[in-house]
Amino acid sequence: MALPQIIDTFLHVNKHLDGVIQAYGTTTYLLLFVIVFCETGLVVTPFLPGDSLLFAAGTFAARRLDGSPGPLSLFALFAVFIVAAVLGDGVNYSIGTLFGPRLAAKGKLPFVKKEHLDRTHQFYEKYGTKTIVIARFVPIVRTFAPFVAGVGSMTYGRFMTYNVVGAVLWTLICVLAGYFLGNVPFVQKRFEVVILAIIFVSILPGIIGYLQERKKATA
Repeated sequence: MALPQIIDTFLHVNKHLDGVIQAYGTTTYLLLFVIVFCETGLVVTPFLPGDSLLFAAGTFAARRLDGSPGPLSLFALFAVFIVAAVLGDGVNYSIGTLFGPRLAAKGKLPFVKKEHLDRTHQFYEKYGTKTIVIARFVPIVRTFAPFVAGVGSMTYGRFMTYNVVGAVLWTLICVLAGYFLGNVPFVQKRFEVVILAIIFVSILPGIIGYLQERKKATA
């Protein structure tokens, strides 16, 4: 996917989702599942929308047409996103467990930027196993955290505990934020600005961490 297309998908996720709902109806749930599964489960697709997609889906669940429920069910979204997030991280962890050490021994991982892995390692050094929960709210790190957990041989039971807790919290916060705020007139008129704010807040911890490391290096 070209950079302009990625940017357009992030900034206009509501418009893309609206078109998908109108064209495919309930099959939209399958598409949402695939996107979240790939964004969390495949180390080569960290560019897919995550927080913004959940927020936008929540706004559609809150819509009312002639008094009838919105085009997407809130509870169906909870189920789809939580299952996709848990399974995605589980697959990512397994990939890290099976292939991570062998690939790391070669000095680099195909299709994976070294700085993304370095940033994820910094999260583990700071937050330990809680990284699996915290990383849910940080783009890029969200995709690589389970992979690094697998490479580092974190026990499967501990990983799955944090995996499920993180998936539930991430889904509830992002979808409910869209459900309750997405149809506020101010948000509707400035949806792209709100999405940018969501993305900025999501990557803010990473920016702060990077600046702190730069400051330490300079010192």
